[in-house]
Parts: sequence; C-alpha cells; structure tokens
Amino acid sequence: MKPTQGRVSWDGDAGIKRRRLASALVDSPSVNEPEQHLSVRDLVTEDLALIPRRYRGALLSKPWLKVNSFEDIADLWTEQLAPDRRVELLTALALANPHTDLLVVDSPDRFTADTADWLPRLEQLASDAGRPLAVVATVAAIPAGWAGPAAAVGNAAAISDHPDGGADQHHDGLSGAQENDVTLADVDEKDLLRETEDAK
Repeated sequence: MKPTQGRVSWDGDAGIKRRRLASALVDSPSVNEPEQHLSVRDLVTEDLALIPRRYRGALLSKPWLKVNSFEDIADLWTEQLAPDRRVELLTALALANPHTDLLVVDSPDRFTADTADWLPRLEQLASDAGRPLAVVATVAAIPAGWAGPAAAVGNAAAISDHPDGGADQHHDGLSGAQENDVTLADVDEKDLLRETEDAK
C-alpha cells in the first residue's frame, strides 16, 4: 500500500525496505490470517520457518509453544482459539523476529465485541520497556475510554455526529500535541464519501 499523500518513514528512512523489515502485519483478513484448517502447532511451525534462521536458530514449534506458554492450545484448530489467546499467539509469533519494531494488528475486534480480549495485550506490548515497540490496531470503533493517539479514516461528518460521541469524544481528551498527531490534513471530503459508499 502506498500513501496517496504525505510521507511514511521509519527512523527517518522513507524506503519501503526499511519499513518492511521493521514491521509485522498481524492477522490481516485475506492477507495473512491463519487458515482455518491449520492446528496451532502447524501454524507456529509455518510462521517460525519465515523467520531468517540466524534469528531463530533451530527453533521448533514444540519448545517455542512451551517457552511462550501456548502448550494448552497447541492441538486446537486456529478457528477454535478464544479471541484473547488468538491475539496473544499471533503477536508472539510476529515478535519472534527480533527485528520487528512495529506491529500492525488488523481488526482484532472482528472476533469479539469485548475490547478486554485484545486491547490489554496490545497495551502491554506497547509499554514493555524491555522491547520498545510501536503498536497500531485497525478497529471498527475506537474503544470506550481510550485516551491515547488515534486516527479516523472515512466520513468525518458521520464520525462526529455519532450518537455516543464516537471519535470526537476521544479527540476532546487529547493534548494539543496529540491532536496534531492524529489530524488528517488536506483530505478531499468527496473522496472520503465515495470511499465510504464503495465500502458499503
């Protein structure tokens, strides 16, 4: 994906190779979500095989599952995973690569309406002093009570008119610096409306 406007960089480097090496897309529908016919053990074996050998050594699924406390779900099908364990497993697999500095978790809310099944795990990863990470989640709605940085894509008028306050409720709680971080500048409203209609 390429931005239509602006610039995306990682550590000051705008090259796509640097971003690809530093980032991991997690559980993206129709891109890299686990196939339903895979057991957790097979999924772990496949994902570990994608990590360069110099970083994983001869790591096999059985010891990895034990060390990372996933032995209890090793024989389940991926479709049987509870939402919280799914997020824990897939983020742990993404972080098995020591060069991953950015996690982009796609739609963790599609399996549950309860943010407690995914948000605490992502907050824990983002605040782990032992491994500094940037963590981004794409969700249908900003969780109630969220006071951190957020960005909204879509029809801005519809978001601000939402009966429960929607994104505006959260933007009101941001400091001026944070507000600048989440502003979508120079966006053509007609394009947003057209994209919103196309998504329906």
